[in-house]
Amino acid sequence: MSLPRGEDFRPPWPLTNGHIQTMLSSSGVRRLMLPTAARAVREGAETVTVDGGNGVRLSGAFTAQKALPQARGLAVLFHGWEGSVDSTYVLQTGSRLLADGWDVFRLNFRDHGDSHRLNEALFHSCRLDEVVHALGDIAQRWPARPMALAGFSLGGNFALRAALAAPAAGIPLSYALAVCPIIDPGEGLFSLEESAPWFYQAYFMRKWRQSLRLKQAAFPQQTYFELAELKQNLRGLTEALVLRHTDFGSLQAYLDGYSVAGSALKAMAIPATILTARDDPVIPVDAFERLDLPANVELDIAAHGGHCGFIRGRDMTSFTDDYIAARFNALVDRD
Repeated sequence: MSLPRGEDFRPPWPLTNGHIQTMLSSSGVRRLMLPTAARAVREGAETVTVDGGNGVRLSGAFTAQKALPQARGLAVLFHGWEGSVDSTYVLQTGSRLLADGWDVFRLNFRDHGDSHRLNEALFHSCRLDEVVHALGDIAQRWPARPMALAGFSLGGNFALRAALAAPAAGIPLSYALAVCPIIDPGEGLFSLEESAPWFYQAYFMRKWRQSLRLKQAAFPQQTYFELAELKQNLRGLTEALVLRHTDFGSLQAYLDGYSVAGSALKAMAIPATILTARDDPVIPVDAFERLDLPANVELDIAAHGGHCGFIRGRDMTSFTDDYIAARFNALVDRD
């Protein structure tokens, strides 16, 4: 069976522009224009809390498929930084997998979506243990197999690291797919500061500050940041987060803590795919080209797609839906 490849994505002009792809990917316009079928995963979804270990609680949503007499398997989806289980790309991918007969679990990372009140300590990108523990809880409570994982941007980074950790944790994960994952966080931070247009950093900072305000309101007895710290740029506020709320001694040590650059994925024991675009303005393609990967990890670099866009046309649907569904379905079809 032939699987879709990044080279198959050939959008019409002006969707050949990576900035347009990126801006449309999370825009309100896209959400309004999506067909009803792209929201189907929300219908009948069960809002749940899962165990992140050590008292940590993470929120999510489970939707049971009704397309087949028996589910093809369990699909778990991870959103990007300051996204949620209701991000457009998560709903769209989840709805496609649901239509193909997959049970779908959408996980919120700590302090994402409406989960700020669940845990007093702040989210940061090195909180992998709680995500892996949550995957174990999800696997036990929703037993459809195979279990496959897909993540976007920071969620793609988490998906790759969770897949590395899954076998040792006893999690029956069969496959992981990462769309435009953060590879080298230090390089990505520099990219947003130095080479990406100003509005990308402004967009992320606006969403992060809004999230921190929600966290402060949920735990008014805490002082998470001083006002002067909140006014800093991305690098300054990230460094304040590291020094105030983590055990890392420096910003660089923290960034290295969730890097999957170089040979970090060499020990991957399960099949995985990394899809990115050469015109992604947020995650530099050079980091992908320098990866040292084992034979079971597929690297697929498309010419176009921007950052987590891959939008095909006026209907605002994404090539990644077919791409992810085809690879998930192949897990079942070849058995």
